[in-house]
Amino acid sequence: MIDVTPKEKLLDCLKPEEAAEILRRLLAARPDLAGEAEQTARAFLEEVAFEEVADEVEDIVAALDPDDFYGRAGRHDWGYVEPWEAAWQMVEEAVEPFVEDMKRRMRLGHETEALEVCKGVLLGLYRAERGGDERVVDWAPDAPGEAAADALNTWLREGTRKKRPARAGGRQRRPAFPSDFVNHHLPEWSAMIGRILRRGRRA
Repeated sequence: MIDVTPKEKLLDCLKPEEAAEILRRLLAARPDLAGEAEQTARAFLEEVAFEEVADEVEDIVAALDPDDFYGRAGRHDWGYVEPWEAAWQMVEEAVEPFVEDMKRRMRLGHETEALEVCKGVLLGLYRAERGGDERVVDWAPDAPGEAAADALNTWLREGTRKKRPARAGGRQRRPAFPSDFVNHHLPEWSAMIGRILRRGRRA
C-alpha cells in the first residue's frame, strides 16, 4: 500500500505513467467523459509560452553534466571522440524533447502553440550560447546556433506536411515566424534565421 500523509492526496502522488493508465481505465468505464477529457487536454496543450520554454532550454543546456561530457570525449575502445563532438551531441540530446513536443503539437493541428515552443527553443539556445563559464557547451560554441537552425528547419518542414488531423473548428493555419521576435530577442542570429525562412518559403 502507498503511504500517503494526511495532507497528501493519492492522485497527487502518482507517477505520470500511473496517472495515464488510470485515465485510460476511467474513460473505458465512463465513455461519457471522453468529450470533457478531450476539451481539458486541448486546453492544457494551449497553455504554452515561449518564455517558459526558453527558461527550461537554457537551464538544461547550462546544467549539462561535465562528468558525462568527460566520459564521452577522448579515447574509447571504439575510437576517439573529439570534445566538440561530445559536447554537440549533449546539446542536441538536451533539445530533442522540446523539438519532439513541437512536432507533436503540429501533428495535432496546434500551430500557434508549436510556434511558441519553437521560439522558446531558439531563445533558450541563444541565451545558452552567451552565458556562463566552464560549461559543456563552451566546447562546442557553434552547437546552440546549429541546434537552433535544426529546430527552425523542423518547424518549417513539419508545417508543410499534409494530412494532419484538424483541431475543433478546423486546423489552424501555420503562423509566420515573427520578425519582431527575431530582431528583439535573437539579433545576432537574424541573418541565419532570415536565410532559413527564405529557403522555407521557396520550398
